[in-house]
Amino acid sequence: MATGDNPQVAEKVCADLGLMSKGTITGVEMDVLDDAAFDAAAQNHTIFARISPEQKARLMVSLRRTGRSVGFLGDGVNDALALHAADVGISVDTAADVAKDAADVVLLEKDLGVLATGVAEGRRIFANTIKYVLMGTSSNFGNMFSAAAASAVLAFLPMLPSQILLNNLLYDSSQLAIPTDNVDAEQLHAPSHWNIAFIRRFMLTFGPISSLFDFMTFGLMLGVLHAGPVEFRTGWFVESLATQTLIIFAIRTRRVPFIRSRPGIVLTLATFAVIAVGIVLTVSPLAHKLGFTTLPWLFYTALVLLSVAYLVLVELTKKVFYADPIHLAGQPQRTRGRERRIHRRAARFSHPGRIAHARVALPPGYSAVS
Repeated sequence: MATGDNPQVAEKVCADLGLMSKGTITGVEMDVLDDAAFDAAAQNHTIFARISPEQKARLMVSLRRTGRSVGFLGDGVNDALALHAADVGISVDTAADVAKDAADVVLLEKDLGVLATGVAEGRRIFANTIKYVLMGTSSNFGNMFSAAAASAVLAFLPMLPSQILLNNLLYDSSQLAIPTDNVDAEQLHAPSHWNIAFIRRFMLTFGPISSLFDFMTFGLMLGVLHAGPVEFRTGWFVESLATQTLIIFAIRTRRVPFIRSRPGIVLTLATFAVIAVGIVLTVSPLAHKLGFTTLPWLFYTALVLLSVAYLVLVELTKKVFYADPIHLAGQPQRTRGRERRIHRRAARFSHPGRIAHARVALPPGYSAVS
C-alpha cells in the first residue's frame, strides 16, 4: 500500500482487509535512502505511508528494476506519476482526470474481479488465435509441398486454380468458428507469448504429415481407381478439405481431443458442415462447372480410413512434439519498458520538476491527499 495518509490509518485499513504486512516505512525515512537501500526497503515492506507522488513513482520504478511486474491502483492526482510508472496503471471512472489519463485500465465497476475476468478473456482469445495460426501455417505448407510434388510428376494440373480457391474458401469458413472454441484450463493459468520458432517447428513437423496423406490419396486415385484428371482433382479436393479441417480437433489442445478436451459445439458443427458441403458440391448440378465428378463409394470408404489414420498419426506426433517444447529465449519483453513507453497525456507529469505544474492545474475541490 502506497499512500499519503499517516501510518496508523494505513495499518488499520490493511488489518481490516486482512492484508498481511511485512512492515511500514514512511516517506521521511525513504528520503534518506540511496537506490540500493530503497530497493531493499521496497522488497521488505508492505505499507508505504506519508509518501509523496515522486516517492510513489520511485517505488514503482524500484520494484520493476528488481524484477517485479507492478500494477498500481489509484484515483487521485497524486497517483498520476505512479500510475504512469507502473507496468499496468489502474484507475476508476470517478477518479481525477489526470489519474484516468495516466492509467492503462479504467474500471467502470467497483470490483477488481473484472481485471481477472479480462485477463482470462485475453488469454482465451490469444489461445484461439494461436490455434488458427498453427493450423494455417502447417496445412498451407503441406498443401504447397503436395501441389509442387504432384505438378512435377503429373501430366495435368493436380487441382484447378478455381478449385484451390474454393477449397481455401470452405476451409477458412470453418475456421470462423474458432473464436467460439473452448480453451483448456491450463492455458488460462499463465500468460502465453508469441514464439515464431515454435510456430516454425510446428509447421515443419505437421505440414509433411499432411503431405504424406496427400501422397497416399494420389496413390489411391492413380494406382487403385485409375482416375483421370477430373476424378483425380475431385478426390484430392475432398481429401484435402477433410484433413485440413479435421486437424483443428488435434491442434486445439495438448490433451486427447473429445475425451479429455471437448471442442466448442459451434466449431464442431462448422467443421463437419464444411466437409459435407465439399462432398455435396462434387455430386450437385454445379459439379461439372466446378470441374468435379461423382466418385465411387470405394473412395469414400478409403477417405474415412485415411482421415482416421491421419488424426491418429497427428495425435501420436503431438505427444512427441510437446514432450520437448521450444521455450522462449530470455525473459518476455515488458510492454512498458524504457524503450517502448506508451505515451499518454499524463506523460507531461513524468518529470519530477513538473509536479508543481500538476498541483497548480488542480480544479477546485480536488484533494491533494491520496
